[in-house]
Amino acid sequence: MLGRTCLVLSLSVVASIAMAQSVQDRKVDRPTAHSSVIRFEDASEVAGINFTHSFGSRQLGSLLEGTGAGCVWFDYNNDGLPDLYVVNGRPLDDSIHPFPLTEKPAILPHNHLYRNDGKGHFTDVTTKAGLVPDMYAVAVTAADYDNDGFVDLLVTGYGRTILYHNDGNGHFTDMTVKADIKVEGWAISSTWLDYDRDGCLDLFVGRYVKFDPKYRAFYAADNYPGPLDYEGETNLLFHNNCDGTFTDVTEKSGIGAYVGRTMGVTAADFDNDGWPDVYVANDKTENFLFHNKHDGTFEEIGGDASVAYGQNGESTSAMGPVFADLEGRGVQDLWVTDSRYNRLLRNTGKLTFDDIGAATGVSQVSAQYVSWGSGIFDFDNDGQLDLLIFHGGLIHLIPQEHTLLRGMAGGHFSDVSRTGGSVLSERSVARGACFADYDNDGKVDAFVVNLGSKGKLLHNVSTETGHWISIKLKGVKSNRDGIGARVELFTAGKRQSAERVAASGYLSQNDDRLHFGLGDALIVDKLLVHWPDGREQVLVGVGVDRVLTVEEPR
Repeated sequence: MLGRTCLVLSLSVVASIAMAQSVQDRKVDRPTAHSSVIRFEDASEVAGINFTHSFGSRQLGSLLEGTGAGCVWFDYNNDGLPDLYVVNGRPLDDSIHPFPLTEKPAILPHNHLYRNDGKGHFTDVTTKAGLVPDMYAVAVTAADYDNDGFVDLLVTGYGRTILYHNDGNGHFTDMTVKADIKVEGWAISSTWLDYDRDGCLDLFVGRYVKFDPKYRAFYAADNYPGPLDYEGETNLLFHNNCDGTFTDVTEKSGIGAYVGRTMGVTAADFDNDGWPDVYVANDKTENFLFHNKHDGTFEEIGGDASVAYGQNGESTSAMGPVFADLEGRGVQDLWVTDSRYNRLLRNTGKLTFDDIGAATGVSQVSAQYVSWGSGIFDFDNDGQLDLLIFHGGLIHLIPQEHTLLRGMAGGHFSDVSRTGGSVLSERSVARGACFADYDNDGKVDAFVVNLGSKGKLLHNVSTETGHWISIKLKGVKSNRDGIGARVELFTAGKRQSAERVAASGYLSQNDDRLHFGLGDALIVDKLLVHWPDGREQVLVGVGVDRVLTVEEPR
């Protein structure tokens, strides 16, 4: 069922104004008029999404196989409906797999593009779109890198990375060589950002380890060699030349000086200085926070910012990072899934973060699981951000149930996992997850990739939900996707904010529209857009329960 109203509105009101009200550095209060119940149901079959992940062998036997895969929601045909692209592994040469398949399938497992028809159903258009790469794919991220109005794809994986250009006619063309994107080794999570604010999106490519499939020395109880058994890798940064090509600036930018074992990558302006920064979640290696120095270079400040290590000062198995303004303070906090204690890091506004995982109850609830893909959204539109976390065994195929935490007053969370729908209690070995309101009904849904088994489409069927608004940004002077723009929203004395980012979570990327739950509010008093080029745009008296497109002033 389609949403109540979709409105396209372009205003060119540009102003530098003071905030509409003083917002204290405090926890936000929860609206009381709604007694909503957050629930999800498995809509995979009815939606026609029949995706099964493959790690390419008879049984799980290597770090490569256990990494899993991710997904992305993106509107590839500009019809206002988020489409789904899911990447996949496949059998490689027998020498790569400790337990190779005795018989290869006639049709190799591959990535899938599902076109959204707007009626709750999807059609597999992968072959027609030209998106069946011959590769062991792991992650995907989407952005309009040439500002032509059509969203392109970057698919990363073992031994190969492909940049797909959206031709605008339902087909994609491999432009990797022509764009001069050269990535060796095992590329994993990547993201797009305009680090020099020239209006063209640059590319950050995360790399995991120097995987050696011939290495077999390990203890049987460990199942297979872990990340520390292999050399770490450097990440890569490509500058967009604004002509369809890129230049490798890894060394020049300072990124290349740091060796890690990247799992998840995301970029956001965490200190509100107008320049995007990059957070890298590493496996058994300290995490990196690359602070943008405004001159084409980055400074690594993870240790000083208290985001490099776990709660006990150790290098953990960090998986998927998410930036979100959890308290409506106008700054981006940081959530990082992990193999043990997930980390909820509160942005102090002073280039540092405080770990509040235990204080909010998040650490205690999720410590028994291995956490991978996750999303922070207001699933019941009550004005408080909620948290959905997907779990699964680390080095064994141990299925686990999943966790749904509802945002409560005072910045705490309530565990509502077992009332969130039977699909959350169905155990699986989850990996990447991506989030979108795929049916435009105002409630955020999810897709999760399960290691070596069927993925699940989780339809949000929450009841007694509040009002909402989704913001789609259209850059003009800035990059067309509006990546790096920050939106602040004021309703009845309450402030919310979100930044338009590319990759988020584990191996994945969410719907590009910024979703806000509004509780009882019947109107948005003021909407403020901070565009990447430094200008501010103000919209006042905006109606709710709709998708609003905001075009940057010319």
